[in-house]
Amino acid sequence: MSATRGEIPNESPAVPLRSGALSLIETVGQSLAAIAPTLTPALNVSVVAGLAGIGCWMSYFIGTVGVVIVAASVGILAARHPEAGSYFVYIGRSLGPYAGALAGWAMISAYIFTGVAVALSFVILLGNFLAAFSIVLNAPSRCAALLLFIGTVTYAAYRDIKLSSRAGFILEIISIGIMIVITVFVVRAHGSVIDPPQLAISSFNYAAVFSALPFVIFSFVGFESSATLAKESANPRRNIPLSVIGCAVFAGIFFTLMSYFIVFGSGDDPAALGKSSAPFGDVAVRAGLGWASTIVYFAALISVFACCLASINAAARLLFSMGRYQFLHRSMGRVHRAHRTPHRAILLCAGLLTAICLAMMPAGFLEAFGYTGTFASFGFVVVYLALCIVAPMDLKRSREMRPLHVVIGLVGAALMCFVIFGSLVPVPAYPYNILPYAFLGYMASGGIWFAVLKAKSPRVLVSIQHDLEG
Repeated sequence: MSATRGEIPNESPAVPLRSGALSLIETVGQSLAAIAPTLTPALNVSVVAGLAGIGCWMSYFIGTVGVVIVAASVGILAARHPEAGSYFVYIGRSLGPYAGALAGWAMISAYIFTGVAVALSFVILLGNFLAAFSIVLNAPSRCAALLLFIGTVTYAAYRDIKLSSRAGFILEIISIGIMIVITVFVVRAHGSVIDPPQLAISSFNYAAVFSALPFVIFSFVGFESSATLAKESANPRRNIPLSVIGCAVFAGIFFTLMSYFIVFGSGDDPAALGKSSAPFGDVAVRAGLGWASTIVYFAALISVFACCLASINAAARLLFSMGRYQFLHRSMGRVHRAHRTPHRAILLCAGLLTAICLAMMPAGFLEAFGYTGTFASFGFVVVYLALCIVAPMDLKRSREMRPLHVVIGLVGAALMCFVIFGSLVPVPAYPYNILPYAFLGYMASGGIWFAVLKAKSPRVLVSIQHDLEG
């Protein structure tokens, strides 16, 4: 069919996303892939152990409690508002469209910087994997690998959401299984699961434990991303809450146990772990399982691909929804006729991902991974806080609110406030100390943009009260 005059072939703002395309398994695949569970023992735990010390597993346990409570709030809202815009729609319909717009702005940065962090981690993990074969990547090779990785992920996101979600699920199941099997071997090599220093919880430095929470939250981020696929999921009112809550619970248990065993396997030396770009591999070598490190980092490479793909999918759906509501340029709301994906939003995400990755490379891949991951976590935490407040408000409007809903919301909000406080006090070392203020600057730029938009076109912000996503 030929395009009408003034319309680009293969796209139209009138074409909807592929409704009902995703089963429960594929919806779970989006959240599971976005979390990238094997990336935490393969790399993330280095940052958390360096900050939290011997209380590393406690940081993950506290983070789990907070994230599961947030997941319960997301589940309530997702069952009531199955929209691609998800978080900015949830918050906008309770706290007003301006607050909703800022929530969407925060989540876009969160998903983009998550994609940046995991793309950078791909180069780190690839270097660890190839080192087993005595292959060393020079600077041009690392840059080429990074660009090839981003290009491949973009192509997968552009082509088919069903295929990319299913692939994410399969890849994560494989990589998690590999990690669990090798952990069993490590534990057997030590002959015990009891580690007295880690069980002496009264001796933990809890200021350090809380200071690690922003990056702990980064380990979980993505559990909520299946909500952005509500328009494309079959039975989203059931499947989205199950995906969000189930993935949060699973990830929390996995992270808490893995961080405990990794610190145990390191000889209770979290300082050494904090300096390692290959923490799980180092633990395997220490246990006499040098062969396992190669397999671990192959599994992590699989997980990183799935995570970056899920991050682009989620960010693009937010851009799509905000484009349809005219918060952003309307081209973001276009859908490819054949692939039924928000292809222009996907290409914008890929461009931003590439530009930020290249800009961060001079800082060093491991350092840049920590910086961008922490920055991403601020966007998630702010929105998680708002969701805990909004969920009981939304139920109240329909007279379904119960005291338990209020308690869940208050506890979740309090824990997210602890995360924010922990990122500021005690003041972290440079440049982590300036990241919260960089995020505030980013949010201020969005606030100014939406204020100007409200003054020029007040009806645009009011449109959030109606479903314009198509």
